[in-house]
Amino acid sequence: MSSTNYVILFLRFIVLVLAQVLLCNKIGFLGFINPVIYILFIYWYPIKQNRAVFILISFLLGFTIDVFSDTLAFHTAATVTIAYLRPTIMRFCFGVNFEFQSFKIASVPWIQKITFLALLISIHHLVFFSLEVFSFDNFLLILKKTILVSLASLLLCILFSSLFSVKKE
Repeated sequence: MSSTNYVILFLRFIVLVLAQVLLCNKIGFLGFINPVIYILFIYWYPIKQNRAVFILISFLLGFTIDVFSDTLAFHTAATVTIAYLRPTIMRFCFGVNFEFQSFKIASVPWIQKITFLALLISIHHLVFFSLEVFSFDNFLLILKKTILVSLASLLLCILFSSLFSVKKE
């Protein structure tokens, strides 16, 4: 990976953390809906990179959000979980195509991209809210929060990613 790619990754990390902490954490729609857009870093991370480094960077991403959001280690656990499960989710969404060197997420149909992003977001929120509530007696509350915040996050992530996508002509 070239030094330009490292700079782009670093800028994405910083911009997504700042957008999450300064904008999304302040939304509070209906009292509990705070969309999560920093998951886009995991979505955009290059496929053929060292997996241990990717999980470490995901840990740092979640830890940074936790520090600024004062949420114990909920974001860290959820982020590391989806970083660990990312190859399995990609295999589910894209088949074995993603394991080939020439695979690029930008070249797949938009429905597969949205499915991949939706699964990342849903798993993240399920882990996050399960840890936050920490009681399966309130399973319906966990499910309600997971579904509503996942929908808001997915919508915002799609808008955010389309804003910064490169258009092919």
